[in-house]
Amino acid sequence: MNVSENYRNAWESYWRETSDGRGEAIWDADPSLSAAPHSDLLLPHADTGRTIVDLGCGNGTQTRYLATRFARAVGVDLSHAAVEHARRAANGGPVEFQQLDLTDTDAVRALHQRLGDSHVYMRAVIHQSEPAARPAVAAAVAELIGTEGRAFVVELTSGSRDVLRRAAAEPGGPGPKLQRVFHHGLKPADAPDEEIPQLLVKAGLAVLAEGETTLPQTEHLADGTRIDLPARWFVLAGA
Repeated sequence: MNVSENYRNAWESYWRETSDGRGEAIWDADPSLSAAPHSDLLLPHADTGRTIVDLGCGNGTQTRYLATRFARAVGVDLSHAAVEHARRAANGGPVEFQQLDLTDTDAVRALHQRLGDSHVYMRAVIHQSEPAARPAVAAAVAELIGTEGRAFVVELTSGSRDVLRRAAAEPGGPGPKLQRVFHHGLKPADAPDEEIPQLLVKAGLAVLAEGETTLPQTEHLADGTRIDLPARWFVLAGA
């Protein structure tokens, strides 16, 4: 299956209306708070000589960091507008970006054939995908890593919904970055906690390591507290 037009259009409109400024997207955290610690969890299981593919790369902030830890980094995103953001920010740097629908099995297979077994970095993609599309997203991870690659997947948990509800109920309403997420119909932390590991296993992935963490956001509450969303991470191999 492919994602619905409504879902695709929601992401296109979100990224079209997001400026190139660093941190303008609520999840555009500095890599020191995201891809750096995540790489440290993945590296004991991964060969740095392989390519790493950043699924749902957005404007490419994390992809550019991953290019410093692995032989090659490729960022892919459903949104053409996001990919254009990423290419502008890369400014000719040693990283590649392309548009890709993770539910397009043929396109994912073609990427695997081009890159070979690769590592995957996927930060908070399944949890907000349409329910019918989630198995295909998990299957894309399995396809891209093949038998030799490894994956780092981190997804928001139900605890994030509580944090977001509190942020939305602030006296002045949600901050502007969070308000834009809601305005475009995006649904963070939409998947039940038990669904994520089930999808990964059903896709033929074996869990090598896992744990709890938070995903720092670029939005703050009225009292200045940064919004950190509870999440769970997995290091995965082909089963």
